[in-house]
Amino acid sequence: MKIGVIGLGDIAQKAYLPVLTAQPGLELHLHTRSSATLDRIGDAHRIPPPHRHTALDNLLAQEPDAAFVHAPTEHHVEIAGRLIEVGVPVYLDKPLASDLAGAEHLVRLAERHRVSLMTGFNRRYAPAYTQVLEHPRDLILMQKNRVGLPAPARGFVYDDFIHVADTLRFLLPGAVEHTTVRAKVRGGLTHHIVLELSGDGFTAIGVMNRMSGSAEERLEVSGDDTKREVVNIADVIDHKGQPTVRRRGDWVSVARQRGFEQITQTFLDAVRAGKLLDAQDSLRTHELCERIVTEITRIGERTA
Repeated sequence: MKIGVIGLGDIAQKAYLPVLTAQPGLELHLHTRSSATLDRIGDAHRIPPPHRHTALDNLLAQEPDAAFVHAPTEHHVEIAGRLIEVGVPVYLDKPLASDLAGAEHLVRLAERHRVSLMTGFNRRYAPAYTQVLEHPRDLILMQKNRVGLPAPARGFVYDDFIHVADTLRFLLPGAVEHTTVRAKVRGGLTHHIVLELSGDGFTAIGVMNRMSGSAEERLEVSGDDTKREVVNIADVIDHKGQPTVRRRGDWVSVARQRGFEQITQTFLDAVRAGKLLDAQDSLRTHELCERIVTEITRIGERTA
């Protein structure tokens, strides 16, 4: 299979290229506008020069069977739209777009052309998180914090907090009846967000503090007098009387631990099988994110 990899930034280099280059039967074609970056990464992964492209048209001329898009968010709609229109299945880094309108456009376009569109929500495939689905989840608490990174609401939510919002949605044990958003906004910059989703017998709370003094990710679920914690998508601590700790195995790769290997394989398997993947559930997460941005904007107007 010919696979295009469009955009060769940090996430492509750290998470996806190591997985894709280890896959048998793939002919990778790289695209970025920087020839220096293209040659450096192409050389590092032994991808021959004819498979390196500084123009998207040149990559499309190779008639790829699928494409992974890791370009900056502001280019997602343009690049993914071109791929979809010529029938190329697309794996698109989160978010689909920087606003709900752009995300809706891509989802409708993919449906109209009957082309697969998948969003890179890797946490849905991380073993430590998928195993949480087997645990009682009356109360779900998730934190994903940063150091010294306050940001405008839209970028904060769509480029970062979206992982928290989507993971909560993935783990919810029932339908949401109430949604609450709280935030600290100063000088047009969002410092932290607290999202609460609740329904019949459950509450899910997602927190991101980008002025927390610590870069960390923690998930805690509890119910039926038991609790499970997951620290940095790696260590799992079960509480039922005496806590027990399960750590990531020494030989488990970061790509497998964080779900990149599994989500990549799921997309490739679907392409091989001719299975159509739709992004409707992903669109629900983008709808929630747009609602969060709207609420934060109102909070900012009140505190200005």
